[in-house]
Formats: sequence, C-alpha cells, structure tokens
Amino acid sequence: MSTTDVTPPRPSGEAHQSWFAKSEAWLDEKGKGAWIAAMVLGFVIFWPIGLAILAYMIWSKRMFSKSCNRGWDRSAMHGHRHPMHAARAAMRPSGNQAFDSYKADMLRRLEDEQRAFEEFLERLREAKDKSEFDQFMDERARRTADDDRAPEPQSQGYQPSQNQGPQGGY
Repeated sequence: MSTTDVTPPRPSGEAHQSWFAKSEAWLDEKGKGAWIAAMVLGFVIFWPIGLAILAYMIWSKRMFSKSCNRGWDRSAMHGHRHPMHAARAAMRPSGNQAFDSYKADMLRRLEDEQRAFEEFLERLREAKDKSEFDQFMDERARRTADDDRAPEPQSQGYQPSQNQGPQGGY
C-alpha cells in the first residue's frame, strides 16, 4: 500500500499573505512617500518602530531603489532611468518603415521650426538692444544740447574784496 500526501492546495493570491506582506505590498504600491510617512509615524508612536522601518527600508534597498519612486519620475514610469535613455529609445527604429519615415520627417520639421524660432528670438533681442541703444543715444544728445543752451551759473563761493584795507576784516 502506498501513502500519498493529501494536503489541500493552498489558495494563491493575497488571501494567503501575512499582514506584513500585505502592508509591504500596499506601501510599495503607494511609493516612497508612503514608506517615509510610515517611518515618521513609527517614530511618533514609538521610536523603535520608526527605527525598525528605517532599517528595513535601507536593508531592502527601498529607500534608494527606483521601484518606490514611480510617481516621482516620469521617465522611470516608462522604464528609463535618465531622460537621455528615453531620447535614445525614441531614435531607435521601430521596425515599421512607414512610422519610422513619418517620425524622421516630423523630427526634421520640429528641428527646423526650433531653429527658426531661435533665430526669431535672436532677431527680437537684437531689435530690442538696438532700440534701447538708440533711446540712450537720443537722451544723451538731448542732455548735451540742454547743457550747451543753458548759461553757466557763476560760482557763489568766497571771493575776497579788493577794497578792504587794514580796518576791514577781523
């Protein structure tokens, strides 16, 4: 006679997870901010709890990993750690020639438009600078013209009298 193990199959999913695993999954889902809030709350309630959460966050690398900052960095949501990775991914061919042709044409048009806009801004800055310089020169010319027309005031300072003899003065 053979003996077989007759254990009922375990249900899969969250029903079987412990409260710790459920809370860990919930905090991971909410992001790094939830972990930090839980740590601060732990410090407020009883400082060893906060310290334990902090140690767990560092030990499990949740404090510095990209999995907990999903909501903070838009490029991380798309699987790119750095914006340059996203730019390189955009330049890679997709395999669809019609789309790649459209993308290349659109990028070329956008670059031309950007170049034209930057040239426009440069011309605008030059025009503004020229306008300000012309205004400065006009004001300067007006000031010198006003100074030439106005008579010079005579000095009102001390002028000794030539008539004073020994009895005048001190």
